[in-house]
Amino acid sequence: MAQDSGLFIYGIVPSDVEPTPDAEGVGSPPGEVSAVRHGELAALVSEVVLEEPLGRPADLTAYERLLDGTAEVAPVLPVRFGTVVTGEDAVADLLDAHHDRFAAALDEFEGRVQYTVHGRFDEQEFIGELLAASRDAAALAEQVRGRPEGQSREQRIRLGEMISQSVELRRESENRELIDAVGRYAVADAARAPSHEMDAVHVAFLIAEEDEDEFIGAVEDFAEQRRKLIRMRLIGPLAPYDFVSAHQLVE
Repeated sequence: MAQDSGLFIYGIVPSDVEPTPDAEGVGSPPGEVSAVRHGELAALVSEVVLEEPLGRPADLTAYERLLDGTAEVAPVLPVRFGTVVTGEDAVADLLDAHHDRFAAALDEFEGRVQYTVHGRFDEQEFIGELLAASRDAAALAEQVRGRPEGQSREQRIRLGEMISQSVELRRESENRELIDAVGRYAVADAARAPSHEMDAVHVAFLIAEEDEDEFIGAVEDFAEQRRKLIRMRLIGPLAPYDFVSAHQLVE
């Protein structure tokens, strides 16, 4: 390995896992993915040029594609994006120092994958429901309708605050109802921070392979009941990104 390069670590896997020949890593051009083995563990890595900045959308996509593809066939512990070490000896030292803890975590994730449910309110539908339910909101909407922004600034601010608070309260309710509706098919769940001001639900679930069909069906039922108000997406199967922090992997 060249002196001005390092090894980008994607995740920890059992030692018998082999990267597919066509697996592509981060960087430009994409690095070749290999496995550094130590005891019962291996780390999926690729060589990167240390002076080359990482973090392009293509890099994050390559990182996620490799981990998500691996999770479909074997347990994997994602390592935080951007973790680079000096060489194979440093990787082996990492695996040796945390061998038993990593091995126990891999046993826990055997046959389990993450799914993420992400939904966003239809803004017009949501505001329509709010105005129908709240006299104060409806009065403010009437006061700003057809008036120049400068003349109705205070009312617009108050209405915006009212909508924002209503979204937050409804989001908390929808997240709880989602977990109540589908949680019986999950090993664990983790509410995620909203990625947009109109986010309705955003929850990660850890699912055992034998429960995937029932889980997906329950999510579809939940989404169907709200199809006019919420645009819902089910993302997965994924590597268990939201469930490895408890094992304190490489930071």
